[in-house]
Amino acid sequence: MLAGKRILLIVSGGIAAYKSLEIIRRLRERRAQVKAVLTAAAEQFVTPLSVSALSEEKVYSDLFSLTDEAEMGHIQLSRAADLAVVAPASADILAKLRAGLANDLASTLLLATDKPILAAPAMNLRMWEHPATQENLACLKERGLRIVGPNEGNMACGESGFGRMAEPAEILAAIEAHFTEGPLAGHRALVTSGPTHEPIDPVRYIANRSSGKQGHAIAAALRAAGARVTLVSGPTCLADPDGVTAVSVVSAREMLEACQAALPVEIAVFAAAVADWRIAAESGRKLKKTGRPPPPLQLALNPDILASISQQREQRPALIVGFAAETERVVAQAAAKRLRKGCDWILANDVSPAGEVFGGDCNTIHFIADGESEAWPRLDKSAVAERLVARIVKHFCIREIGT
Repeated sequence: MLAGKRILLIVSGGIAAYKSLEIIRRLRERRAQVKAVLTAAAEQFVTPLSVSALSEEKVYSDLFSLTDEAEMGHIQLSRAADLAVVAPASADILAKLRAGLANDLASTLLLATDKPILAAPAMNLRMWEHPATQENLACLKERGLRIVGPNEGNMACGESGFGRMAEPAEILAAIEAHFTEGPLAGHRALVTSGPTHEPIDPVRYIANRSSGKQGHAIAAALRAAGARVTLVSGPTCLADPDGVTAVSVVSAREMLEACQAALPVEIAVFAAAVADWRIAAESGRKLKKTGRPPPPLQLALNPDILASISQQREQRPALIVGFAAETERVVAQAAAKRLRKGCDWILANDVSPAGEVFGGDCNTIHFIADGESEAWPRLDKSAVAERLVARIVKHFCIREIGT
């Protein structure tokens, strides 16, 4: 799969730089060509000699080396690769990439390349959580940067949390996934996931019970099939699937706005558990117990995201899949919902307490389409996602053959 692929590996500073040696070794085992670039900080952790010995290539580090410029200019070096990989990707190099700085060889190559970039962030927990880093990542993802990791765990600084660089095997898997053109390559997909929170006051809110596991699994399966995926998610404790563009929202109105902004797409899967109602007049202050009866909470209808996207005339996705969480007459109510909302397919699931769907790892689905109803066995949510994506692939293959 990687034989003959040309990888430009940029190693920035940080203790995780030692993992770059294992990445090079594994890439070379798969007969990939690796040209490595070390930042000045990276040379404090790994030596050019060790990198050169493993890659069997010259190691680059100096932007103004006349010898290197004679052999291969930095523009040519940035264009001669099939994929640029930054591992580890420090907070500094991500900030440079977002700002468009080019004051050393590594940042110049990243700015000059016309090839995709895969980054494996590695930094202290506080640096990872800092708003500046998160804003930089959000902007870079919108520009097409792919991210693998970081993981949660113990760090060299003695702290523990997110910021630990993904393991070489994970980074290698992400590189291989990049070169695997799945059956949905060229298709764009939108997936909603998780619950929405509708505030009562600054402390309390109305929500639906949803972990987001099913929606996130669908987004990951679509990405694995080659689709370009935007995941719009309400509040969850889940990490964003690798390779997707993730948009975090809180309320139903924010989710609808984010979905509309993601259009046009060919595939839309609405797996989020959107609250049907919100408080008509949200309080700006915490409501207090006063010894009197509690204040009445007047409800207002939230926008119907599935119906809004299904019934619009312009930019309607070619295939829209909804979910119906029911506690009784599951199939009948889901079939009626499909017609009422105007979506193409609907996946009905029994969310009564006995089903243990909310927060669980398994789901029992009834697939409903025009003139078709099929009961799926109880499956892991990842298996549900794979089965749904297999149907989507078949649908688009048939559609394209018939076009």
